[in-house]
Amino acid sequence: MTTNDILGLVASYVYAIGLIALAEVLRRTINLPQELTRKLVHVGAGMWVFGTLALFDHWQWGVLPFATFIVGNYLFYRYRVFSSMDSANGTPGTVYFALAITVLFGLLWRPQGPIDRAPVAVAGTMALTWGDALAALVGQRYGWHRYRFGRSTRSWEGSITLFIAAAIAILLTLVWLPGSALSPLSVAPGNALALAAALVAALAAALAEAVSPHGTDNLSVPFVATLAVWLIAG
Repeated sequence: MTTNDILGLVASYVYAIGLIALAEVLRRTINLPQELTRKLVHVGAGMWVFGTLALFDHWQWGVLPFATFIVGNYLFYRYRVFSSMDSANGTPGTVYFALAITVLFGLLWRPQGPIDRAPVAVAGTMALTWGDALAALVGQRYGWHRYRFGRSTRSWEGSITLFIAAAIAILLTLVWLPGSALSPLSVAPGNALALAAALVAALAAALAEAVSPHGTDNLSVPFVATLAVWLIAG
């Protein structure tokens, strides 16, 4: 363990606690709707992967905070500790979220080489972070055209939003992150391949979200999107 790893652990836990505290304060002081506070935590947690890449020297320590919150989020969900994080339909989505990021970065992120595929893991995470969050907000407010698959009910407006948001987030990740200071050992796929990967992965993510029951889209969306990106541009 290096000094950077120690600082990264401290910063990660401080950031996570601060994010949850901010959501709780906003809910209690200005009555921010629960769905908005949940998405604030959702997006804030997902975007911390860039902080993780910047701070840690070793992937084993870098994934530890997310792994910790697999357990922590389960306890929060089980005992309804933070209303700002609770799902309206009572699903353990926050647990799946932390699990997905832990698995993806544990498998693909290698900051010390020989080849780092962190951009692939980040791309899948961004599909969940932005695609799923915006899809939920748009679907709930403007989702007038509903469809059903098994027990899952979605809206076309939400699914299209997920596709667009995920495609943009994945494309930006694959264009800007490889070879940067955050991932110097990764290889850039080229703009054309990045665009193809973004479109295919976003479509796969939208389909996965549409058919995933009981909050499991927080697993299926990042895993399916990451697999698509890896197959095309990894």
